[in-house]
Amino acid sequence: MLKWQDSKAGTIPAAISLAVALVALSAIPANAGPFSWFNKNRQQQQQQQQSNDGPGFFPFFGGRGSQERSDQGHSSHASEFPSDDPEAILITNPPLGTPTLARANIAATKAAIGQYQAIVAQGGWPTVPAKVMKPGSRGPEIEVLHRRLEISGDLVGTSIPNQYTPVLASAVRRFQARHGLPATGNVDSKAMIAALNMPAYMRLAELQASLKRLQTLKPPAGRYVLVNVPAAQVEAVDGGNVALRLAAVVGKPERPTPEISSKIREINFNPYWHVPRSIIQKDLVPKGREYARRGQDMLAAYHMQAFDAAGNPLDPRQINWNGPEVYNYSFRQLPWEENSLGFVKINFPNKDSVYMHDTPLKSLFGQAIRFESSGCVRVHNVARLVAWLLSGKPGWGYERVMSMKQTGEQINVQLAQPVPVYLAYITAWGTPDGQVHFRPDIYGLDGAAATASAY
Repeated sequence: MLKWQDSKAGTIPAAISLAVALVALSAIPANAGPFSWFNKNRQQQQQQQQSNDGPGFFPFFGGRGSQERSDQGHSSHASEFPSDDPEAILITNPPLGTPTLARANIAATKAAIGQYQAIVAQGGWPTVPAKVMKPGSRGPEIEVLHRRLEISGDLVGTSIPNQYTPVLASAVRRFQARHGLPATGNVDSKAMIAALNMPAYMRLAELQASLKRLQTLKPPAGRYVLVNVPAAQVEAVDGGNVALRLAAVVGKPERPTPEISSKIREINFNPYWHVPRSIIQKDLVPKGREYARRGQDMLAAYHMQAFDAAGNPLDPRQINWNGPEVYNYSFRQLPWEENSLGFVKINFPNKDSVYMHDTPLKSLFGQAIRFESSGCVRVHNVARLVAWLLSGKPGWGYERVMSMKQTGEQINVQLAQPVPVYLAYITAWGTPDGQVHFRPDIYGLDGAAATASAY
């Protein structure tokens, strides 16, 4: 059972203490409730990386190369999504709800701003003790939780103040759903405590910053795709209704996913992965040097090809990984089961050269905190999104899309009509049902926290 409490929480600046709480997720015991499997997987991944990959962490390749896996006796299945974990299922099957960019959300967000201005003016809400609380629990900390959820409007109905009743559990689930957390009805994770204890004035700042973005973004009445980066989710919207809402993995704070408005025009099945220049410099070259020190061929291990500045293919034996000329080479990864793009890439023109794609590293989708990429967007159940995008194309239903994964055929398919796509940064928004939703200001763009990791 999770046992932790910070008796000095009230003396630590709010943003710092909340950031520490979220960062400390990795320290929670593996049986500690929500995100327990996430921590276990993350610990396993870190142990494998430390023991097999050395200091050159290579996350975008979706695991170790084929030679390394063969030498170590590992299988690519180690990175698959934990489909039998109930909390992971909650994360990857969110309710469809109202589109985040719905025009009606602008008025709802303005109303939420007024609500939170009143909360701030009245002194905000109390700090909830960092203790495990679940149905059947009793104690003074339950009274604090009651008060906290009453102020934010999550607790409605009659409940005993110092007891964790079914009414309180429903209020906790309502709060969790509004904050993109697994709606378990229990308070037993540091991310939950961090979300509860984010000060009201910070939530108000998120609402005010997000309102400006909602007013600027004007999606069409028809079909469009939204990637809400702070939510790490993808929405496919048609006629004002959410057809799909899918978990995504987006850019880490040091390699953020940019804000973009564009149009999806093309689907690339079983594509080459042309390695971006930034990744060549920060990841690929250090990895190549590590392999060279061991007398191994990194390009063969990861099914890659190298080309000189003139576009001529290079023999791996020609490459001096320690020389400056290696930074002028270009690299691409061939289609295979662990290609970093998986079996499909969703293309749209933009100056940042980002796109949406599949990934061989499925386990990341079940994590509540999914800021792990180098800027592009990995999509859970991406075949469903691709089939939706190609729905106007005869012969391109879901079964045909899935068959491309099996055949490995390289083909580019143009959409019948381009579909607008928005990569947006919406950390807070209201909906016409009166709910106010929040997500982490992961890149620190809203002035809501002193650090990007505060929930």
